[in-house]
Amino acid sequence: MERITTGIAELDEKVSGGYPKSKTMLITGAPGTGKTIFGLHFLYKGCIDGRKCMLIATEEMPEDILTEAGILGLDLRPYVDSGQLMIDRVLEARTESTKMAAQFGTGFEITEMDILERVQSVPDDVEVVVIDNIGIFALDLSIKEFRNKIDTINYILSGKGCTTVFIMDETAYELTHMLAEYSVYGSIKLMIKDNPYTGMRERYLDIPKMRGTDISLELSVFDITSKGIIFRKPGKKIG
Repeated sequence: MERITTGIAELDEKVSGGYPKSKTMLITGAPGTGKTIFGLHFLYKGCIDGRKCMLIATEEMPEDILTEAGILGLDLRPYVDSGQLMIDRVLEARTESTKMAAQFGTGFEITEMDILERVQSVPDDVEVVVIDNIGIFALDLSIKEFRNKIDTINYILSGKGCTTVFIMDETAYELTHMLAEYSVYGSIKLMIKDNPYTGMRERYLDIPKMRGTDISLELSVFDITSKGIIFRKPGKKIG
């Protein structure tokens, strides 16, 4: 099975060389666990490798995303400027819709904005897609509607040959009864919890599912550094 690098060498080692090509991965976790940064690593390496990439940003302004990436040593600006990385500005559309609703008493909520239409419009030459945060589309949808929408998004992007990462906040993940995990090819769960040996809070990564991949059930410890995500042995602090 062909793989697309995750952009993090240690994570590649854990998933037989990278994410399965043309499949969809799910990254979940609470605020502060590093979900967006995992997505940025994926986009950055995809751009370096010459792949056309796309970020569908539902919760942050593109400028803020690019600034964060630069701080981590993942400078995406040149790729945005060249058109190799496209950013779908969903948050800006949400903001304008809210202003319109306040001014004229009408407008579209994010759940009314057709995510399927956005996904269908992804150019055919795009190989890498990150949707951050897909949990926003769970608002005001029934469980059945959300599952159908996730399945359809997955089907469309896989059909286009895209290797996709869905980033989903923990709250939406739990409110939708973790159904997104059934729709994707593989999932990664990020968490922050106390290390029982050191008493310190640490970030952990769990890989509960990755089809066609020999994975370990052991939790991995990682740090968010000035160079992005770096994995380490439990109890050993980087820097």
